[in-house]
Amino acid sequence: MTASQHMIEANGLRFRTIVDGPASGEMAILLHGFPEGAESWSRQVAMLAKAGVLAVAPDMRGYGLSDAPSHVEDYAIDQLVADVAALIKACGRDQAHVAGHDWGAIVAWFFAGAHPAMTKTLTALSVGHPAALSDATRTDEDQQTRSRYVALFLQEGKAEEVLGEGDYRRLRAMYAIGPNPDAVPRAVIENFVRSLSRPGRLTAGLNYYRANLSGGRGWSALAQKIDVKAPTVLMWGDQDPALGRLQAEKTAEHVQGDYRLEVLQGAGHWLQFERPDEVGRSLVGAITK
Repeated sequence: MTASQHMIEANGLRFRTIVDGPASGEMAILLHGFPEGAESWSRQVAMLAKAGVLAVAPDMRGYGLSDAPSHVEDYAIDQLVADVAALIKACGRDQAHVAGHDWGAIVAWFFAGAHPAMTKTLTALSVGHPAALSDATRTDEDQQTRSRYVALFLQEGKAEEVLGEGDYRRLRAMYAIGPNPDAVPRAVIENFVRSLSRPGRLTAGLNYYRANLSGGRGWSALAQKIDVKAPTVLMWGDQDPALGRLQAEKTAEHVQGDYRLEVLQGAGHWLQFERPDEVGRSLVGAITK
């Protein structure tokens, strides 16, 4: 099978999606993070399709060829969750297997809590339960150090200037951070950077942080209320430079249903690229179990 691209209208926006697999198969929706796009899941889309799963990987709002609303509040977590629900319904389904990485994982966690009947399984990459991450960010010196970059991302204009200077030199460098600096192919990096260099697109990606982590917009209280009952897998690289061990290990305390933590020894943050086969096998296993 060969993946195809489709524009899907959902939640008042148009989303560009990469789709592969039989229409009759179980549906999996794969959510990417910052600063990426649907292509982050290309290898896993192919593996899922081969296993008989209908895999759908959207450019999240603000990214790629999907629409990019202009206001910070348009990227609040409730809007991002509503996007996922609307995309699943637009595909003619009432439920799906949900996977996410980085910001996509955060959205997936909130979605699973808000829409338990629509969530058949949850697979989160890198980011543990938002309550565990919130607690770690508040109390763990190691996580606080790892999260210092967020302070820059919250500064409107300044972050865009820093990441964009020198032909987006620092943005490009982000994909090489960690133990496997060549994991993300150069052509993929150039595609992501070219997309984010379009007017307003880098700001759109940064608005995920600004709408949800700025003063008065913190999600700590909301995170504590996320009750996930779906079978859940958290895949975490033990060399992730942004997300530490505590938030991964404490996630078990916040999940009610069947749960498993998979620690990928020697892996960093970009798990779909660093460990494509392991991520793909875990997804296929969760769906076909």
